[in-house]
Amino acid sequence: MSNLAIYAGSFDPPTNGHLDLIRRATGIFGQVAVAVLQNTEKQTLLTFAERVDLLRECTRDIERVEVDCFSGLLVDYVRKRGARHILRGIRALSDFEHEFQIALMNRRLAPDVETVFLMPREEFTFLSSRMVREVARLGGPLDEFVPPPVVKALRSRFPERP
Repeated sequence: MSNLAIYAGSFDPPTNGHLDLIRRATGIFGQVAVAVLQNTEKQTLLTFAERVDLLRECTRDIERVEVDCFSGLLVDYVRKRGARHILRGIRALSDFEHEFQIALMNRRLAPDVETVFLMPREEFTFLSSRMVREVARLGGPLDEFVPPPVVKALRSRFPERP
């Protein structure tokens, strides 16, 4: 039985909350694959290649973590990788309702795959990629929300205001 967990998402951009879940998941699972969804229909701020590269850079010092990519159904990717666990983060009750529906659909499509929910550390419960994009767009400070390589990538698009 595989002890690989798949943590999938768009990661637009990767945040300190994402990295918190990745680090904590390595204490539970033997290996964590961070899988960036390639969805050509979803408009993203960062390109697919940028998101993959940033995640690789931000996780390179975390043991037993690899960054990969996929398109299509997550459960198909999970099966292809020989994994049995999908890792998802839940910050608030509103996340739970959405994530619960996705987990039930994934269970219907792949009954042998379990979804495991992790809550972030308290300081990241408010943090979302959408909020980080907005702060960046408005020229706000980013250092406490995203790792330095992501700050640099966001500043290349939205210069900091004085």
